[in-house]
Amino acid sequence: MDQYPDAVLFDRDGTLIKDVPYNGDPDRVEPMPGAREVLRVLRARGVRTGVVSNQSGIARGLLTRTQVDAVNSRVEALLGRFGTWQVCPHGPDDGCACRKPAPTMILQACEALQVRPERTFFIGDIEADVEAALAAGATPILVPTPATLPDEVDRAPHTAPDLRSALAMVL
Repeated sequence: MDQYPDAVLFDRDGTLIKDVPYNGDPDRVEPMPGAREVLRVLRARGVRTGVVSNQSGIARGLLTRTQVDAVNSRVEALLGRFGTWQVCPHGPDDGCACRKPAPTMILQACEALQVRPERTFFIGDIEADVEAALAAGATPILVPTPATLPDEVDRAPHTAPDLRSALAMVL
């Protein structure tokens, strides 16, 4: 089973689910194409999964932690249970240690899942995801969306056009 990674971590918005800015409404959660299938395949192979997400809407007063937790619960209802959720509630100017591109949440997710970062992939849709993975020693895969800047795509060491293609790179 060494051919599989120990874990695959995902960004939430724009990667696992369609990005609805500052979404606090579980009814607005819609999985990205291929998300269910990709997670089913990973879990069937014994690969641990987790979510690592910046949620600055909490710091901005646009969301409560309860709303974020409700959205995360809806994500699990639609996509299955994740082994860990790491959420940064801070804003970009708060100077916290957890907000991506800092590696803290990825390292915490690896610790929670009892896996090594170097045997972990992190799939996200923006450069902060790539930078966080690299800083943590994990392998990043950028799956661009229309919100991803072209320069971010150019700088990413690994890119995939969609989650199914990212899965093929992981397995």
